[in-house]
Amino acid sequence: MAATYAIIEDSGTQIKVSEGDVVDVDLREVTSDQKTVTFDKVLAVGSASSPAKIGLPYLAGAKVTATIVGEATGPKLVTWKYKRRKGSRKKMGHRQGYLRVKIDSIAA
Repeated sequence: MAATYAIIEDSGTQIKVSEGDVVDVDLREVTSDQKTVTFDKVLAVGSASSPAKIGLPYLAGAKVTATIVGEATGPKLVTWKYKRRKGSRKKMGHRQGYLRVKIDSIAA
């Protein structure tokens, strides 16, 4: 079956991917010589011509391989702490780190 899309689980999030897509997944430890990442928690695989295969909870033997493009950072999230009538204000910010990958193949 030539899969056109897959739904994978990575760090508690579900991501719908197709071959050639560039997606951001949670940052993980990768060695300097590692070029690919394999996602084996595949929830569903489908195409336009045939019905989708859905796992309970994962499809046995299905995997998605991706090439590492690089690291990326998400948008800046700004939060404030404020206490009324005290003159106390504190501004804090955070940028989440991501690993950018390009989906190469979907094997069902």
